[in-house]
Amino acid sequence: MKKIFVCLLIFIALPAFAQQHWKTHDWSRPRPPVVNPGSFSTQQQPGQPPSDAIVLFDGKDFSQWRSMDGEPANWALKDGYFETVKGAGYIRTYRNFGDCQLHLEFATPYPPRGKSQGRGNSGVFLMGRYEVQILDSYENITYADGQCAAIYGQYPPLVNASRKPGEWQTYDIIFHGPRWDRQGNLIRKARITVFHNGVLVHDNAELWGPTDWLKARPYKPHSDKGYLALQDHGNPVRFRNIWIREIGESAVQRKEVTVAPKLLDLYQGDYQFGDWIFKIRKQGDHLKAQAKSDYWVPLFAENDTLFYSKELELEVTFHVEDGNVKGITRQLTGSKSFGKRK
Repeated sequence: MKKIFVCLLIFIALPAFAQQHWKTHDWSRPRPPVVNPGSFSTQQQPGQPPSDAIVLFDGKDFSQWRSMDGEPANWALKDGYFETVKGAGYIRTYRNFGDCQLHLEFATPYPPRGKSQGRGNSGVFLMGRYEVQILDSYENITYADGQCAAIYGQYPPLVNASRKPGEWQTYDIIFHGPRWDRQGNLIRKARITVFHNGVLVHDNAELWGPTDWLKARPYKPHSDKGYLALQDHGNPVRFRNIWIREIGESAVQRKEVTVAPKLLDLYQGDYQFGDWIFKIRKQGDHLKAQAKSDYWVPLFAENDTLFYSKELELEVTFHVEDGNVKGITRQLTGSKSFGKRK
């Protein structure tokens, strides 16, 4: 009986071991790429990001950011940082990101004004849906799941590690987005780990859905990548030294190929979705789509028939029969629909 039990253990352990494909201390095993880790920030000077990071703000310009309507970001750019402008609205990254390591630095206003949620309020949204709260929580009382470093409306931070108003603070966030199977069933919830000023305040917290104010929102299928957004809540919060590293499957860049001009000519046109016309036009060596009345986004080709946006959670697949386009399948924020060629 004992021999059978030992054999069973070995049989169970073999598949997990076999998946590694490498012997212990195998010298032929590929070594990780070398990354310059950069440097830490001080109150006077922002640090340097790791050499493989995508720099989203280095204190110089808004090239990686825009307003939510696609127009140029209209927050205030100052000496090495940018600052929210009351009434200007949220800003979002030009690019979409998936699972990631995110670093950003912020400073709430000094001298402080207001109290509770009216004091140094902003937020950072992963995939535009999952918020880590920014607030002046130094000697400022508010509801626990809305204070600084809270996963808004869901989890208070494990501790309050806030610095004084006006001092630079850091978030280092590890984010894993949710996943769905092909039938739209949720198979993995979003998870967030957060270090606030170097202190662990969320340890792989599992979210029960997108964050929101006074409501619990259920998960709805969406793309594996989405934009990063910063909130305008009417308080002049400052930001500097923002960078991101995509991790896991998200670190694999999507293919981008060149499509023959005759195909681009064939694809441009108007497509009927109910009462709405979705317009696609040729622009140089690629296509563009009319996302809103005055907002066009470039479409990049993954192959001859599948195009995607780097700005929106948008994919377009062209259906061609006998040399004619019959219509397109449009996938927008996880929802698919078919539109006929007009």
